[in-house]
Amino acid sequence: MEATDIQNPNPSPRILLQSSPPPLWPTIDGPLGLSEEESVSYARRFYKFGFALLPLLWAVNCFYFWPALRHSRSFPRIHHYVLRSAVGFAVFTALLSSWALTFGIGGERLFGHVWDELLMYNLADRIGLTGWS
Repeated sequence: MEATDIQNPNPSPRILLQSSPPPLWPTIDGPLGLSEEESVSYARRFYKFGFALLPLLWAVNCFYFWPALRHSRSFPRIHHYVLRSAVGFAVFTALLSSWALTFGIGGERLFGHVWDELLMYNLADRIGLTGWS
């Protein structure tokens, strides 16, 4: 028998990649978590409260509703809020990191004589709170 006579069980040379099945629950808790109606309410609250200077809630929203973020077609009402929370948290993280790196690396060389006014540990000296007598 020649090599050309053997039938190939996979006639297509491409490897078929199958994605994971869509989730049944919108939260990472699975059946112990929230229903889809409650999930929409919670996702909306986390998203809106993230604007109240609590961007950590955006990260919680992304983590808790990870199945809805990963599979957009399964939960389209929740996906809207979770995706925007992910974008908001990414922007917040980029701004906070750039601010911290600017002050941490730049310091006095970057800001010059204004540096002493920007530091908070000089505040007690400036308003005279360090004298105990």
